Amino acid sequence: MEEKIKAEETERPEDEAAAETAEAESAETPVITEPDNGEESAPEEEKTAEPEPKGRRGELRKLKKELEETKKKLEAETKRADEAEDRALRLAAEYDNFRKRTQSEKSGIYAGAVSDTLSGLLPIIDNLQYAAKYSGGDAEKVAEGLTMILSKLPETLEKLGIRTFGEVGETFDPALHNAVMHVEDETRGEGEIVEVLQQGYMYGDKVLRYAMVKTAN
Repeated sequence: MEEKIKAEETERPEDEAAAETAEAESAETPVITEPDNGEESAPEEEKTAEPEPKGRRGELRKLKKELEETKKKLEAETKRADEAEDRALRLAAEYDNFRKRTQSEKSGIYAGAVSDTLSGLLPIIDNLQYAAKYSGGDAEKVAEGLTMILSKLPETLEKLGIRTFGEVGETFDPALHNAVMHVEDETRGEGEIVEVLQQGYMYGDKVLRYAMVKTAN
């Protein structure tokens, strides 16, 4: 009996040591549990990034391409606008130069016309001055001198492009003549000019002064 008790006491420490070792191993070994498909796994799914769909990438590439094309068009339009503005500025400068040049030429033409007219009239003016100075009060000589001067006047005016009109025997023309007097004369034709009271003058087709005449009825 005592031997049996001793044997049990001898074996007991080994059983307790084995139990303690097993308890320690069970404490160190983590317990792995598989997650349920319920609500507890939801937070981990929310943390996982959702992959970008392929359609969104294609749309971004399309928008980027359209943006580049719009930028190129804008640059082209800006270039054309700058070129148009440059042409407009050059045209305005050319027009201003043309206007100034035309005005200068017009002034030069007018000055040239006045100079030519005066140059043609100077000989007549000189002759009139000589006639008045050396006539000596002789009316006959004065008349003779004036007749010579007036005979040169049509030639001078013709050089300037001016011609006279309104002669006795012509038919009255309201576009050229101004009838201020009428006379009853059966020997004359209707509207025939019987006397020229004031000579008419034309420059080209333009009437400078109408001829003042007397006509027959």
